[in-house]
Amino acid sequence: MPLYIKEGDVASLVGVEDAIVALEDGFCHWRCDGTENLPRQRLPLPAPARALNIMAASSPTWGICGHKAYFGGCHHVTLYSIEEKRLLAVIEAGRLGAIRTGAASGVATRYLAREDSSIVGIIGTGRQARTQLLAMAVVRSLRSVRVFGRDAGRRQSFADEMAAILSCEVEPCDTAEACVRDAHIVVAATNSSEPVVLGDWLAPGCHVNAIGANGYARRELDDAAVLHAALVATDDRDQAQTEARELIDLTRDGKLDWDEVVELGDLVQNNHPGRGSDNDITLFKSLGIALEDIAFGKVIYDRALAAGCGTEMG
Repeated sequence: MPLYIKEGDVASLVGVEDAIVALEDGFCHWRCDGTENLPRQRLPLPAPARALNIMAASSPTWGICGHKAYFGGCHHVTLYSIEEKRLLAVIEAGRLGAIRTGAASGVATRYLAREDSSIVGIIGTGRQARTQLLAMAVVRSLRSVRVFGRDAGRRQSFADEMAAILSCEVEPCDTAEACVRDAHIVVAATNSSEPVVLGDWLAPGCHVNAIGANGYARRELDDAAVLHAALVATDDRDQAQTEARELIDLTRDGKLDWDEVVELGDLVQNNHPGRGSDNDITLFKSLGIALEDIAFGKVIYDRALAAGCGTEMG
């Protein structure tokens, strides 16, 4: 019988490190073995509702296909068995999505950030920011974290919470610039429509994860932040061409070529060497793709089966 797996089950079964392993395995099969990824589609809805978002992927290697759909606060990943042509699970995916977004940055950071990266500057204090820092701590040994958010109280609370979890110094900053300057790893985790990270602030050799803007109306980086990068990566180039405004504008103006944008799967499969030197600035423009959702969803489903979690759907 198919399983319905709730948010509480997801939280008890898996963590960020599990998601990093799952996504890295997923990208080992990127563009090969019949693995497919359908970029996000947005079904417009009457105001004030905005849109129903749908995306799908398949992995014959794992024997599954599935899709993610979300609208407002409702997020679900649905998994199917390809061979048996049957529904395996419906997973409440709010927490799944936050963890897998952190994990995608973790994979990118593992392949692109300098090995000695230990100082993180993060813009944003929401639930995505939390899993971003947890992922950074999995792939690099963190010495200190700096955080900026517009609300002073929230950034102090966030800093206190993460200091206890990460067991390292987490310092709230009064400005975004103070947060970013001299950081080895920079994370933008906001819903901003205007740049929150400027290229002039970036130190030589730093790595940037821009994860908050996945639609043309939003952006987190100015043009200089992208153009200063010796290597620009994303999880899916096709999806980036409709969602990554920072890249779309530059390609339209002839300042960037889509062929220069590296897919995360090429890094994981060693089809691209990654950073060229310790002084290179590298950038991961994260969009969140369905292959990441079903890769992590499969781990959650397998864990739920083994642990007897979830509710059988009649």
